[in-house]
Amino acid sequence: MLKGKRVFVSGGAGVIGRELVSKLHELGAEILVGDLKSKPAGWSQQIRYWQGDLNYITKKELEAFDPEYFFHLAATFERSVETYEFWSENDQHNVKLGHHLMDCLKDNPNLKRVVFASSYLIYNPDLYQFSQPATVATSLKESDPIYPRNLTGVAKLMHEIELRFLEGFKQVSFSSVNARIYRVYGKNSRDIISRWIRALLNREPIKVYRKEGMFDYIYAGEVAEGLLRLAVSDANGIVNLGNGKARRVSEVVSVLKQHFPDMNHTEEESDILFEASQADLTKLQKYTGWIPEKQVEDMIPELIDFEKKQAKKQVEEAETFGNILITSASKKVPLIESVRKAVQKLGWDSKIIGADVNENSIAASFTDDFWHMPLLSDLTVERLLDYCKENTIKYIIPTRDGELLWFARNKERLAKAGITIMVSDEKGIAASLDKLTFATELESLGLPGIPTSLSIDQITASSYVVKERFGAGSQNIGLKLNQEDAQSHARKLIEPIYQPFIEGKEISVDLYVDKKGKAKGVICRTRDLVVNGESQITITIKDHQLEELAKVLVEKLGLYGHVVLQVIKDAKENYHIIECNARFGGASTLSVNAGLDSFRWFLLESKGININDYAFVPAKAGLKMIRFASDRFVN
Repeated sequence: MLKGKRVFVSGGAGVIGRELVSKLHELGAEILVGDLKSKPAGWSQQIRYWQGDLNYITKKELEAFDPEYFFHLAATFERSVETYEFWSENDQHNVKLGHHLMDCLKDNPNLKRVVFASSYLIYNPDLYQFSQPATVATSLKESDPIYPRNLTGVAKLMHEIELRFLEGFKQVSFSSVNARIYRVYGKNSRDIISRWIRALLNREPIKVYRKEGMFDYIYAGEVAEGLLRLAVSDANGIVNLGNGKARRVSEVVSVLKQHFPDMNHTEEESDILFEASQADLTKLQKYTGWIPEKQVEDMIPELIDFEKKQAKKQVEEAETFGNILITSASKKVPLIESVRKAVQKLGWDSKIIGADVNENSIAASFTDDFWHMPLLSDLTVERLLDYCKENTIKYIIPTRDGELLWFARNKERLAKAGITIMVSDEKGIAASLDKLTFATELESLGLPGIPTSLSIDQITASSYVVKERFGAGSQNIGLKLNQEDAQSHARKLIEPIYQPFIEGKEISVDLYVDKKGKAKGVICRTRDLVVNGESQITITIKDHQLEELAKVLVEKLGLYGHVVLQVIKDAKENYHIIECNARFGGASTLSVNAGLDSFRWFLLESKGININDYAFVPAKAGLKMIRFASDRFVN
């Protein structure tokens, strides 16, 4: 029934998620997975993937995929005792996440079914926890009293109630089922059975607590099967999903003993209560005609074989993301905040370090750390490498025209040290920085540039533009000047160039060019109020012809990363490309908010991740950004 259906799975790289995604793929579903973890090795390219904190996935992105089924598995939890730090983690990845994802999906008319991975922790623990060992386990029914025993249980109950609330409205098209899942164990898991197996394979002793405790252990593959069956059933509301047969901890230890005869284990003292719980599966069987069959005896041999194979693979270190250095940070607070948002989306723990030759740079108050860096003329690659090593920097984002060539010339050497720079190659940078060369390059490519010359005599025009050949085009620019005034203005410049003045609408075009040299996304925006060359009011527009023209240009120039083009569209709707800035622009934050996720794409590519899975979903035209001064108060 799920063949060809669009299915979104949150937490799809987890222990249950991997089993579920595998089954969905075999069924022929079209799948989008979201998870904090990297895309599992070996997964089909047909499985779309969104890596990061799903609290930051947008409604536009989910609308673009348009799921018909949603399996919400993503969650965080701690096994026995929740720590003080779990307070914030639970709020972010349990409470807020469920609400955010349904806020994105609730109005989707094509969403048919929501399957929520809830928990038996919602039931009142007085029903199944005791001060003394129990002789039999309590079979918990869906109608039994509830009183969540920890924060995880509270968060699960909250989302169950949210789904029930939404289903009460006519404008909602989906139905939902809340699978209250019991003690899951499986491959790639942190569950106690898997931890014991790993320890025993390493010939380490295992610690056993409350061996008389009775738990409903259910294999992750069986959970995935149950969720699939519930998804296509008529079940609504709460349904238990467990094995239905509680097993004592001592029984699990005995099964392990059969496979590890020399096993060494110790029985530890504990003040936790004795548990004795199992799922009543009457409702599950009624709606699906199925109940789980696999027992720990069946699955432990398979888990041992799996862990042995894992041990033979190269041991993976805990994933470290590294920190980000933003050079010439100056007062570029919006840029810094865009980078920070990209890090938050990815769920990384990376620090953002600002760098500037001005030790009193405003950026220092908005970054996690600050480097009073030397002038580029005094900076050696060795010194930069030493600083990056000392501060675990793996990514550098240059932000000033004057430093792009330096980084382009040294990026290969830095790459050998594991540092990725968001900068184009030297040839592309040189062509974009030199406005005369840029104009010549456009002409050779057959693209609509503006005639540019070192001599005014070679420009035929009624009025002129005079600007510096190198550097920011807006600095000391002379606009709409007659020939005499143009020549007079030129004497104030270092190396002036002349261009005809063209009346028309100024448009900025932001693009992200991936490592393969392909433009992944493009946003056009009008420059409605410009102060000192920077847009203070800018509005996104849709201009398909200009978008395609911009893609052709940046790809032919061999640029990489974030690029900004300045274009004039005249009264006859002809385009005139003024200049190219191969870096993030002052008002490019509007394009980020409109869907051009440049910094996130850069960080993902830096980790070797193919960003084809990450769709570019532009916002509708008409998104306006208004730049204004703001205050920050710091203790």
